[in-house]
Amino acid sequence: MDIKIKVCGMREPANIGGLSMLNPDYMGFIFYEASKRFAGELDADALKVIPAGIKTTGIFVNASAEDILSTCSKYSFAAVQLHGNESPELCRTLRETGMEVIKAFGIDESFDFSLLDAYAGFVDYFLFDTKTTGHGGSGETFNWDILNHYSLNIPYFLSGGLSASNIYKTMEIEDDRFYALDLNSRFEISPGLKDIKLLESAINTIKHTPVKQKEL
Repeated sequence: MDIKIKVCGMREPANIGGLSMLNPDYMGFIFYEASKRFAGELDADALKVIPAGIKTTGIFVNASAEDILSTCSKYSFAAVQLHGNESPELCRTLRETGMEVIKAFGIDESFDFSLLDAYAGFVDYFLFDTKTTGHGGSGETFNWDILNHYSLNIPYFLSGGLSASNIYKTMEIEDDRFYALDLNSRFEISPGLKDIKLLESAINTIKHTPVKQKEL
């Protein structure tokens, strides 16, 4: 299985165009005002350069269903990523519209994976990030061995401190549910402005390194 690639925290038109040429599988836009990568009023014309094969993704933290649906409709997003305390019911509501739903959780040694059970059937993917008070974007990794406690069959994105220097280590994760990598702060020139050359190198590494898989 090829590992998918999501690049998150985009907002600058020229940067969006540059990333589009690398053809990541997902491109994320953050609609959380406290984030240093808050997209604000995106330039709708800038999004027109994104190829149809790239799934544009709106990222939200504890927003209402109405606000999420309004924003996703405005920009024709294909997927939504929820980074707060969103309920399974909200996930179901969004998924019923036809969008992919990615539910993010901050992970540390004390994380209770049984909390995920209620979301089964209502999300397409989980995203496992380093637990922080800032809902992601910390640039810090977590101990990936914690994922050995994850027992559901729902595939997941891996996030948190992924960088050009550690990206190859993710290919050593032996798990057939390991679906995608989420690249963000360690690939930036400044918050919200990605280093396209660094991303190109990382994407080449990911695409050309075999991934180990194991059966459940």
